[in-house]
Amino acid sequence: MTQSSAPAAIRVLLVDDQALVRAGFRIILESEPGIEVVGEATDGAAAIRQAAMLRPDVICMDVQMPGMDGLTATRAIVADPASSAAVLVLTTFDREDYLFSALQHGASGFLLKNATPEDLVEAVQVLARGDALLSPEITRRVIERFARDPRLAPGATGAAEVAPFAQPPLPESAAVSELTDREREVFGLVALGLANAEIARRLFLGEATVKTHVSKVLQKLELRDRIQAVVYAYEHGIVVPGVNQH
Repeated sequence: MTQSSAPAAIRVLLVDDQALVRAGFRIILESEPGIEVVGEATDGAAAIRQAAMLRPDVICMDVQMPGMDGLTATRAIVADPASSAAVLVLTTFDREDYLFSALQHGASGFLLKNATPEDLVEAVQVLARGDALLSPEITRRVIERFARDPRLAPGATGAAEVAPFAQPPLPESAAVSELTDREREVFGLVALGLANAEIARRLFLGEATVKTHVSKVLQKLELRDRIQAVVYAYEHGIVVPGVNQH
């Protein structure tokens, strides 16, 4: 009788130009059973090389680094067909304008550097499962940034007049037209950064029902996760920065 093998450890690559930060992350992650830090990199170019060589499951990626920044590295790593790594972007929000770019180029999650050790461990575990991590707090911070300067939104060429959130028509597309009225409503709230529990309270629905609606939206629009849903909503005018954000 053969014994079942233990699940493989989550392989993590740490990318940050500050040695103390990397050391702290390593201590936190390796104290958790089932997580193994397999390498470190000090800039984006080194991250690309290490990702190709080590094939990590999750990459904890700093944004601002000398040489190649973390977002450029994220684009390259996600574009590599041989890579299956999920990128967790770690930020202090002093470069908020970069965040939406990271979303567009394949980052699977965001975490503030002042998060708790438990948050970091959970984020790595979430991404390793193939899920996305985009906290309502971070989504709202990005939205507020766009609200202050609509020109930052994808496709924007300058500040423009905007209609109330409930009014902008959905783009004419076969995929969007397949959404039910309730799915469109849920989609709009997801794009505003509301978690399932918040959506459930607002729409007087069960949380399981909201989760089902979100899954159907992602399936119908052929989106990988909630992060892609936020990007899609902005790019197609379904959510307009600065309008009915609360």
